[in-house]
Amino acid sequence: MGAASSAFDEMYRTGTKVRAPYQTYRSWLRKAPPDLLSRRHAQADMLFRRIGITFAVYGEAAGGERLIPFDVIPRILSRDEWKVLSKGVCQRIEALNRFIHDVYHDQEILRAGLVPRDLVLGNGLYRPEMQGFTPPGGVYVHIGGIDVVRTGETAFHVLEDNLRTPSGVSYMLEDREIMMRLFPDLFDAYTVAPVNHYPQTLLRNLRYVAPPGRDDPTVVLLTPGQFNSAYFEHAFLADEMGIELVQGQDLFVDDDSVFMRTIEGPRRVDVIYRRIDDDFLDPKAFRSDSLLGVPGLFQAYRKGRVTLANAIGTGIADDKAIYHHVPAMIRFYLSEEPVLANVPTWFLKHDEDRAYVLDHLSELVVKEVHGSGGYGMLIGPQASRQEISEYRERIVADPGNFIAQPTLALSTCPTFVDQGIAPRHVDLRPFVLTGETTSVVPGGLTRVALRDGSLVVNSSQGGGTKDTWVLER
Repeated sequence: MGAASSAFDEMYRTGTKVRAPYQTYRSWLRKAPPDLLSRRHAQADMLFRRIGITFAVYGEAAGGERLIPFDVIPRILSRDEWKVLSKGVCQRIEALNRFIHDVYHDQEILRAGLVPRDLVLGNGLYRPEMQGFTPPGGVYVHIGGIDVVRTGETAFHVLEDNLRTPSGVSYMLEDREIMMRLFPDLFDAYTVAPVNHYPQTLLRNLRYVAPPGRDDPTVVLLTPGQFNSAYFEHAFLADEMGIELVQGQDLFVDDDSVFMRTIEGPRRVDVIYRRIDDDFLDPKAFRSDSLLGVPGLFQAYRKGRVTLANAIGTGIADDKAIYHHVPAMIRFYLSEEPVLANVPTWFLKHDEDRAYVLDHLSELVVKEVHGSGGYGMLIGPQASRQEISEYRERIVADPGNFIAQPTLALSTCPTFVDQGIAPRHVDLRPFVLTGETTSVVPGGLTRVALRDGSLVVNSSQGGGTKDTWVLER
């Protein structure tokens, strides 16, 4: 059951020597009946099917919804490992919040030359409409998902920042619920930090950033509707927080305030946790053809009558071209050294970087600057000659739309697959919440590449999930 590659194995230090976080699990596994994991896997599948946890895999011939793949072997992190990770992702979100405020106000970091002016002001994700506006509490990124990969015993790197409408937290919560039902004896053997307080922590933070003077603020979750790939999560979170799940047609603006239609008459809305992209929020301010948003919403937002989470314009900070500059932001705004390192990145708009990448496409990972969900990527070592050739043409046609990074040896965790237990590559998305303070629920969503040798962990690309355990002692 040892690692099948040169990647760092999170269970085995060398050969068959088990790392400390997994020692109790290994002892438990040795005593378990040979078919236990197989039976638990079938039970998990049945439970997920009963609950209805689905997501869309775009591009599949079948086309529709399917169950999220779930692995019954947990990923286990020690308290000390989590201490580094949690400090690093909170530090990053604090700096990114400061950066967003700065670029929409005094633009000090641009004047200092630490971030190229054209990279921000010429970026399609920059919203001039937000210039000079400060949301309640000065918070732009209320919910952030920071994708982290591990390459060694103490080596953690941030792969990307997700700051617009980060998804996946419902899977983190449901994975834990299923594991507690299937393996109560393991939770007796370990002291695992809880995650089930996430919805109430999120609600408390959302209420904190309500417009001034609203003592008992009304919070709603705005969804594009049931055909969105993350609709299960929208409904799940609204239910867990005890708030209304609404669509654009359920809301209207009157006298620059937002109201929700109810059977008892209009009800003032103070905070909107929106899972709709900027462009579709308000047909009067952005895309006029949007049927998802609320006419007049942006005007109400600018006048401070309603809070949007996350704020409009946060996309400027999760752009993959901006990612390179986050360590400089941490130093500039916080006067601290970054706890978590970035992955080295080439910008293909630069002639020297582009020449190098075009000569090494078979060795690198290339991504679209505004891409997400694993779409539009080239993983050079796993790509065919034709795929590389076609991608080369795309780069040459629009080099500014791409960045490249080395192919990292993502760490592996033991995973239950058809052949038994085998190492599979993983990443981690901790969810950072900001309101009165910045905090992160211990764990996050571990995504696992279920195919042997694959580095693509995105659920939208056929990856699965694991429960992430942070040990309290």
